[in-house]
Amino acid sequence: MRIIAGELKGRRLATLADSRIRPTSEKVKEAIFSMIASYLDDAVVIDLFSGTGNLGLEAISRGVNLVFFGDKSHKSMELIRKNIQYCRVEKKCITILGDWKQILKKIAKPVDVIFLDPPYEEGLLEDCIETIQAISLLNEGGIIVAEHGIRQALPNTLGSLVKIKEKKYGTVVVTIYSQQLED
Repeated sequence: MRIIAGELKGRRLATLADSRIRPTSEKVKEAIFSMIASYLDDAVVIDLFSGTGNLGLEAISRGVNLVFFGDKSHKSMELIRKNIQYCRVEKKCITILGDWKQILKKIAKPVDVIFLDPPYEEGLLEDCIETIQAISLLNEGGIIVAEHGIRQALPNTLGSLVKIKEKKYGTVVVTIYSQQLED
């Protein structure tokens, strides 16, 4: 697993031999970042269910200002911190250990991009997205990038969010929601 583009291009990130950690493949990661490139300049990002920190570190490499990395696994958090240190981007990173609900509550200001890549079988995406809206954690015009299994269909709208893109890559689906602007 490596950083694909930007300032940190080519850096190989450490991973764990743990089947519960499923880093986003390079093919899917490249597709995600092609779809969201216009949202990244100077953005503040949440990489929830971070695992290895793969998505958040790619975002930093491509120009975001700050990433909140959140995960409930102590092993994952150690790995994320190791990868952050290896990339020498500590000043652009905040790590938060805990359950996803606790993590979201600890982030005080709205952000521009939120990556959601929970364990597929737990069905957490809709709850996460509803919680994000309930605590007003997404800036106006911000996006949520949800990675999920092909068996999980997400609705076209969730509260004030509208599905703007959805792409399938084998058994993985990437769904992007945007905040619907008020008239």
